[in-house]
Amino acid sequence: MSRKMRILKPLDAAWMYVDTVDTPMQVACLAIFSLPADAPDDFIKELFAHLRSVQRFAPPFNLKLRSPRLKALLPAWVEDEHIDLDYHLRHSALPKPGGERELGVLISRLHSHPMDFNRPLWECHIIEGLENNRFALYMKMHHALVDGIGGMRMLQRMLSPDPQARTLPPPWAVGCGAAAQRDDAPSDFDARLRQLAAAARTQLEIAPAVAKALGHVVRETVQRHEPQEALPFAAPHSVLNARVSAQRRFATQHYELERVRAVAKASDATLNDVFLALCAAALRRYLLEIDALPEQPLTAGVPVSVRPADDQNAGNAISFIIANLNTDVEDPLERLRRIRESTHLAKAHLQRLPKAGIDSYTMIFMAPFILQLLVGLAGKARPMFNVTISNVPGPKHALYFNGARMEQMYPVSLLSHGQALNITAVSYDGQFNIGYTGCRDTLPSMQRLAVYTGEALEELERALGIAARRQPEPARKTARKREKVAV
Repeated sequence: MSRKMRILKPLDAAWMYVDTVDTPMQVACLAIFSLPADAPDDFIKELFAHLRSVQRFAPPFNLKLRSPRLKALLPAWVEDEHIDLDYHLRHSALPKPGGERELGVLISRLHSHPMDFNRPLWECHIIEGLENNRFALYMKMHHALVDGIGGMRMLQRMLSPDPQARTLPPPWAVGCGAAAQRDDAPSDFDARLRQLAAAARTQLEIAPAVAKALGHVVRETVQRHEPQEALPFAAPHSVLNARVSAQRRFATQHYELERVRAVAKASDATLNDVFLALCAAALRRYLLEIDALPEQPLTAGVPVSVRPADDQNAGNAISFIIANLNTDVEDPLERLRRIRESTHLAKAHLQRLPKAGIDSYTMIFMAPFILQLLVGLAGKARPMFNVTISNVPGPKHALYFNGARMEQMYPVSLLSHGQALNITAVSYDGQFNIGYTGCRDTLPSMQRLAVYTGEALEELERALGIAARRQPEPARKTARKREKVAV
């Protein structure tokens, strides 16, 4: 039986081009669940058996590379008609006491292992043995298959707001939803030619706008009219920008979302501005302690979703901005003010582009970074930016998985040579959850960054005079706040 081939879009293919043994381009979600109050002793066993019984595979979970050996040339997906679910679905148990350290050790190891390119590029791990009657789900996928927003939407489709809902389908049975499963490719040769011609016309129409946007970047690089406009390859070299090994460390931190919103409101900033300021404060303190803070301010590469609300497709729909973290500024409020100015300039620049031109602009903008990775200069030459910091909006209300309440969810991200740290946050049910993914050999103290980010929020609250007005957190959530997975 012939299998229809799907050429990867340029942005998706880029993740294949730069995938290596030391830098697997894989992302994951760690979700922690509490068992239902009436859960039987064999709840996890029965849950795993239910998942194992579902042998339906929807896109992108049924896709594999047509030729793994050609993944760096012209990668294409084909449908895998013989998926071995026992390979992709795995059951683990933590050693006692089943605390955050034991979970962190396991997640760090799981995220260090590359996936098999001869199979569909995903794994699902059910992890039991967490203290306080909890278990975890770790879902790993290649970044060529999914971006952050797409991953969150897939996760939500396997969960329910109803705690009584049972026998919910696993993510591989739901995939990207019905909209993404349509085959929109034209069926005849003439139609394909018309589609290519239309695409070519669109590229010609948007070319002037893209060229103008790139010209602005070049002019600003030379003239520097805006001190807070962070530019590519203007970042200082730092310990964050060395070559990386294959081993990872993972840590977490989380707050009540309302605390971050209160700081944003009091400082006339966005929630993302505050998040960047928290990361900047933590990085400044961490690098000062190890006598490695550059005189120039660090910059952050910030992915920006350009995915429409009704877009359920797999793949990536992102662009990038670069933000000045102002790590040379000691005062936290002044640092936040400058970060706000920097992100405003970067977003205004991106918004001047026509919608159809964003993908082209992103590919051209990121091409030097990808070229560094391909020719082996990443981690040796000046970095395009110092650290990747991302914020992904998640579900606003509590969700359940076969009656088990999802307590927290954390993103586990990817690294590349020259980018030894990734900090990604996701909001969920009134929480702001942060995952820190770092190179084990470059950043041995990930938990310190997590702790310092928490203390940076308290510092901003004090500086703005809102700490005293903050109401005590509910007992259930105060207990959750103490949890940090850190290895």
